[in-house]
Amino acid sequence: MECTTDFQFESNPDDPEFITKVMRPMVAQCGNDLPVSAFKEIIDGTFPAGTTAYEKRGVATVVPEWDATKCIQCNQCAMVCPHAAIRPVVMTDAELKKAPKGMTTADVKVPKELAGMHFRMQVSAMDCTGCGNCADVCPAKEKALVMKPFESQLQEAKNWEFSQKKVTYKDNLIDKFANVKNSQFAQPLFEFSGACAGCGETPYIKCITQLFGERMIVANATGCSSIYGGSAPATPYCKNYRSGKGVAWANSLFEDNAEFGLGMATATRKMRDRVERVMREALECKECGKELKALFQEWIDNRENGPKTEELAAKIVPMVEKCGCDYCKQIAELKDHLVKKSQWIFGGDGWAYDIGFGGLDHVLASGENVNVLVLDTEVYSNTGGQSSKATPAGAVAKFAASGKKVRKKDLGMIAKSYGYVYVAQVAMGASQQQYFKVIKEAEAYDGPSLIICYAPCINHGIKVGMGRTQHEEKLAVDCGYWHLWHFNPEEEEAGKNGFHLDSKEPDWSKFQEFIMGEVRYNSLLKTFPEEAKELFAKTEQFAKLRYEGYKKLNDGE
Repeated sequence: MECTTDFQFESNPDDPEFITKVMRPMVAQCGNDLPVSAFKEIIDGTFPAGTTAYEKRGVATVVPEWDATKCIQCNQCAMVCPHAAIRPVVMTDAELKKAPKGMTTADVKVPKELAGMHFRMQVSAMDCTGCGNCADVCPAKEKALVMKPFESQLQEAKNWEFSQKKVTYKDNLIDKFANVKNSQFAQPLFEFSGACAGCGETPYIKCITQLFGERMIVANATGCSSIYGGSAPATPYCKNYRSGKGVAWANSLFEDNAEFGLGMATATRKMRDRVERVMREALECKECGKELKALFQEWIDNRENGPKTEELAAKIVPMVEKCGCDYCKQIAELKDHLVKKSQWIFGGDGWAYDIGFGGLDHVLASGENVNVLVLDTEVYSNTGGQSSKATPAGAVAKFAASGKKVRKKDLGMIAKSYGYVYVAQVAMGASQQQYFKVIKEAEAYDGPSLIICYAPCINHGIKVGMGRTQHEEKLAVDCGYWHLWHFNPEEEEAGKNGFHLDSKEPDWSKFQEFIMGEVRYNSLLKTFPEEAKELFAKTEQFAKLRYEGYKKLNDGE
């Protein structure tokens, strides 16, 4: 497209001005021709949230087609979608009456709170990347999702638009923290990122935003997660349609991201300390009524309880805005700090195991209430596939062309040694339930937490393709290549064994078959066949040694 200063880009009249005047020209690579005045609304560098929803790239060659008669309504497909392009939709009778013609539904089976409503698994054909993980994980006897040519699913664009603009999310009617299925009825506040089709990283992030997104603050290390997390002007982090609140996200460098996140947490804590101080002083105020004082005391007693502070803030804010005393005026000015923030620090293994490890170690040792999510692809994914300390022995990578010679660093055990850090190793494809339990416990824990996620990557050269990354995670755990476990310091403090080995005894006979299914391993056989056999034996040996160590901890030895 030839760029001129007179932009005439096709857009919806309902689109925000930023989308029409800034985003679309930038996406069309005409950003250099934009006048300075076009950026008047973002002079502080803060971009609007959720702009990826306006891209509608339509890049998939195939997209899933849903069959209402075969669906068991488990919501697993929505859980694993890397781009939040497939979601369960629940409609009331009134909403269904307004639905586009041919928009089929089924009666809601569970939960009981949604009984009498209508269920549909809705696909956004224009946002789907066509990886097929949703269809792959479908556990129904006959698959309820079948990949069909993109052109045959174009009618879904209208269905998607209706489901997002005319149908409300029903997570306010249920307990979204109860189980995996319920969580997927909540709006994802991370959607349509530019991550690779089938990305193993993004489903972990998406689920976290569904549970805590309205009060999340994220410090993101440079890497894949920062590129798909905020490639201006495309921002996948968005706000909840009901509350208007969403994820506050910022990117820092490889070497200092953990400290960046700690700074956020410290600043938030200081502001909330001020709220508590003013509330304590207000307890002696003659102008504040008994009911308001009781709410202040309840907030003080529960200031580190996220859901409780959300509930209390909804009651306190209108009352302090009505009261005219100096204390209430101060609290009203600080109202954004009433709800406990959910502080997260995101990054890949290159950051956590290598370049940013010193800072990460410092932050975990601080004892501060932060949550660290490590997206472990076992290689520097974003910069071209260099070896990291997370790369296992025998794997081929840049700077390890003849196979990594030493074993993988055990970041989880290093963190566990502190005794007061909540630590877990997870793989969603092996156990969605274990991951779901871990992120809830980690976020609720009043102290540092570290969650290490196994994330299959395009750099692995998975033979069966990126459409089976969730299956690859399962195979990794089944054969002993990766292990599921978590350590809860609160249990240890209570005199229990806080370490739990969550995966079953591996079938070691499948180990070599698993690594041969990835080019990063099997390519070594072609270049250095003799050395390959030796290294692959070491890879398995090191995995067994690690597992035996976990077993001893699990047994309390």
